[in-house]
Amino acid sequence: MKDDLSKVRTFALVAHTGAGKTSLGEAMLFTAGATTRLNKVDQGNSVLDFEPEEVKRKITISSAFYTFEWNKYTFNLIDTPGDFNFIAETQTALHGADGVIVLVDAVDGVKVQTEKVWEISDALEHPRFIFVSKVDRERADFQKTVEDIQSNFGDICVPFLIPIGSGEDFKGVVDVLHGYGYAYPQEETGKFDKIDVPDDLADLVEQYKEQIVERVAEADDALLEKYLEGEELSPEEIENGIRKAVASHKLVPIACGSGVANKGIAQFLDMIVRYFPSPVDRGPRKGIDAEGNEVERQPSPDEPLSALVVKTLSDPYAGRLTIMRVFSGTIAPDSTVYNASKKTKERFGNLLVLQGKVQKQVKSAGPGSIVAVAKLKETATGDTLCDEKNPITYRMLPLPPVVYSLAVEPKSRGDEEKIFSSLARLMEEDMALKLERNDETKEMILSGMGEIHIEATVEKLQRKFGVEVNLRLPKVPYKETIKGKARVQGKYKKQTGGRGQYGDCWIEMEPLPRGEGFQFVDKIVGGVIPKQFIPAVEKGIVEAAQEGVLAGYPVVDFKVDLVDGSYHSVDSSELAFKIAGSMAFKKAAAEAKPTLLEPIMYMEITVPDDCMGDVIGDLNGRRGKVLGMESKGKKQIIKAYVPLAEVLRYAPDLRSMTAGRGMFTMRFDHYEEVPAQLQEKIIEQAKAEKEAK
Repeated sequence: MKDDLSKVRTFALVAHTGAGKTSLGEAMLFTAGATTRLNKVDQGNSVLDFEPEEVKRKITISSAFYTFEWNKYTFNLIDTPGDFNFIAETQTALHGADGVIVLVDAVDGVKVQTEKVWEISDALEHPRFIFVSKVDRERADFQKTVEDIQSNFGDICVPFLIPIGSGEDFKGVVDVLHGYGYAYPQEETGKFDKIDVPDDLADLVEQYKEQIVERVAEADDALLEKYLEGEELSPEEIENGIRKAVASHKLVPIACGSGVANKGIAQFLDMIVRYFPSPVDRGPRKGIDAEGNEVERQPSPDEPLSALVVKTLSDPYAGRLTIMRVFSGTIAPDSTVYNASKKTKERFGNLLVLQGKVQKQVKSAGPGSIVAVAKLKETATGDTLCDEKNPITYRMLPLPPVVYSLAVEPKSRGDEEKIFSSLARLMEEDMALKLERNDETKEMILSGMGEIHIEATVEKLQRKFGVEVNLRLPKVPYKETIKGKARVQGKYKKQTGGRGQYGDCWIEMEPLPRGEGFQFVDKIVGGVIPKQFIPAVEKGIVEAAQEGVLAGYPVVDFKVDLVDGSYHSVDSSELAFKIAGSMAFKKAAAEAKPTLLEPIMYMEITVPDDCMGDVIGDLNGRRGKVLGMESKGKKQIIKAYVPLAEVLRYAPDLRSMTAGRGMFTMRFDHYEEVPAQLQEKIIEQAKAEKEAK
């Protein structure tokens, strides 16, 4: 790692799926000489998308890191997923970048995931570049795409590189500021000829150059004064002004090109060198010290060490690989570091830089670096590693809540524990996964960001740990309750050759308000049931209530008064009264108008204005109750109560309804009675399942 931090560029490629992030990354690596051929996602030989699940699906699932050189500058590239299924992976990786390069497809324009990663970048205060990709595709329209970008993200977004031709006629790019064109006579080689600006682009070049100068002047008071007085800004003032404006979020340069054809890439790499922020430009990082006070770390190798873990890789053979971004200080091999998040020391051996799946040993690393170490025991993604004498903790943005769940069951009997331990290892890699055992339905529930997320996890489970599982929709945890009152006798009398069994109780049962659970009241007088047997009656009722009389679901929200009974001085026992209590409960539950309850979820669904009608109509069809709406820019947030049974597959359904532009969160809110016409179907299904066992 070079000592000159001004020559370090650490950036993430972000976009909607299919916008060409990985293709741009591969073109950068080939142009810089880091790879010997232009690898392609479609051909399955990408050095950035190398996991088998990525090769199969031809999408990025896991963030990849690659350190390379361009014109004596060190570039640390982070290639992130673009599919919403893996948004948590993207968000986590972005904490390791000094800024982001947002790709926008020249055919499709700004899409929902582009907006989402833009919002995350806002929250992280990241400077941004935009790269308009696929300008060589049929129907590509650079001007229209720029208008779309500016309408979504503001007129601080200004083109610096514009295309010469489009679609099949895309020949190269023009550097707006420097007034040169670059023609690419051949596909893929990256070789270009410097040419004059084509006549038909001259006016557009002048227009964009004026916009750049305006933005630069507005970002600096001294330059603004000079500009307003009609003086021309020098090339050096403009260059320095652009760097400041980009770092302060007052200017977002737009470039263009084709990753697959490798056109415009060299000029874009030069733009990154000239204008993209170095660790020094990003300035100090804020964190929390051991006492909870806010502290800063300057991006200097002389400061105390501080680094944030942005990814963990778990391998059954190689063990755990911890990937971190260094913010301050210097880290070297064979060191001991302090994990301020876990308050523990960790020791490691080799220090590695990542080049896709290849790891290379280095002797030290400073601010801006992304490095990896193996076999840390306690450290997880999101932890801060630092100097023990100068502890600091960096905070990460909260991850989005999981939205899709499936029940997981082993294909082979006895594999349950293996599933838990293997998934726990995968959860070290992927913080968006959640695994829990539902005590009510007795199922293992794996939750994530969508169908593809969970399917890819299961594929990885089989590949890495040899565990095969079946997936299915989870059972709905229905409950039963009563709507009426009942007074019944539970009498258990058993006479065998010797000592018999005798327990007799009378109970009165009535409903309680929703959410009140179960109450038991001892109203025995005169000792008709001895005190030592009364807890047994309650225990019998509690155990019997685990399986209701309608469909075998737990019974809730009811009160039982123990009002009368009798006993036998020899034959009565705790067991007899427990059985009597159980018998009384079953009889009373059947008489007291039993009914089914279902879980109701509170949902917030964010959709574009033009999809709102369809989504509300769909919610009504799912027995939902819309509580209200709230505008947020060009989007609407719909708030609703919806039965869980109706939204088990809502994630893919909403994506289909909104062309991938809708998002939602949901959480359990309360239980409500199931409509009478649906109860019969649920009861029949429960009985059929019981018989099948």
